[in-house]
Amino acid sequence: MDAVPARLESLVSTLYPGARVERIVPLGPDAGTGDNAKVEGYGVPVRITARLADGAGRDLVFRTMAPNPFGHDRRADRADGLLLAYDQFLGTPDHVRAIDVGAIAADGRCVSLRDTGEFYLVTEWADGIPYSEDLRRIAGDGLARPLDRARAAALARWLAAFHAGRWEDPERWRRSVRDLLGHGEGIFGMVDGYPADTPAAPPSRLRSIEERCLQWRWRLREKRRRLARTHGDFHPFNVLFPPGESDGDPIRFKLLDASRGGAGDPADDLTAMAINYLFFAVEHRGAWRRGLGPLWRLFLETYLAAARDEEVHETAPPFLAWRGLVVASPRFYPKLGAEARDTLLSFVERVLDRGYLAVEDADEVLGGSAT
Repeated sequence: MDAVPARLESLVSTLYPGARVERIVPLGPDAGTGDNAKVEGYGVPVRITARLADGAGRDLVFRTMAPNPFGHDRRADRADGLLLAYDQFLGTPDHVRAIDVGAIAADGRCVSLRDTGEFYLVTEWADGIPYSEDLRRIAGDGLARPLDRARAAALARWLAAFHAGRWEDPERWRRSVRDLLGHGEGIFGMVDGYPADTPAAPPSRLRSIEERCLQWRWRLREKRRRLARTHGDFHPFNVLFPPGESDGDPIRFKLLDASRGGAGDPADDLTAMAINYLFFAVEHRGAWRRGLGPLWRLFLETYLAAARDEEVHETAPPFLAWRGLVVASPRFYPKLGAEARDTLLSFVERVLDRGYLAVEDADEVLGGSAT
């Protein structure tokens, strides 16, 4: 490199006051040239030769990470990789020493993170009542009111419009399928979160569910045309409705905690919300016929009519299993009874075995047709 980037001059002078950069040389992943030469790595490094204020020379390596399909496609992944490298290099005997870790600011400055700990996020505040409170009330009184029906339909229509655009990005699609199964917040992580003595969820049952879900990886892997924008955690605790709404008012809401990369199969968001109509009903069976059951049906049927996505019936089972494992988990819902957990997992097993999510399936599991 002939010109020295200003950000590297600034970084070196911050690390070593009075130092100047003499040379920058790009580094490849492999110095070899034979048939077995490595041509791609995870980092994008350069060698920096600097002259310190006392005249001594110092050689450093500066690296960033480029997007790639090996779990580094998101900016957060790349931050994770570099922060982990910094911590691990310092803790590994006989390893090259890590000197700094940071981020490149919008103006090109290198901002150091080496003296920081945990990261944080600040958001705006939104007034509102979680949708979960609606479902909790309906579970108690057993009746869905006109406003409840209007809200369920509005959520379904919003979700269908949100999913309308599809992307052509095979690597992003495969990442989403991989995360469904292997991510710590996905199926494997949920299964590992169950204590071995969980009533109605012994390890043998969870293993069987996990193995059935694993079969779906290759069913889903080539359905890349289904890649859509997703919320990633679209459930009743992440939807806020303004207080004081009445029948006939326009339906308005705010969403919280979009996550998991924002792209995947629409079945992710659809099942994340839908499973909760069952979840709030499993210990209040009387609320199914005229309360939560009609909302389950209305939410799904409204979505299907608006999205015109019949294939979602066929891709939904492993996503439903994932969300079922979440709501049945004693880590998240320690007060859930064994019978209720058994009902939720039985529903998951039924849908996985059928390989198709039918709106009527929940009626049969909960023992009554919703009206």
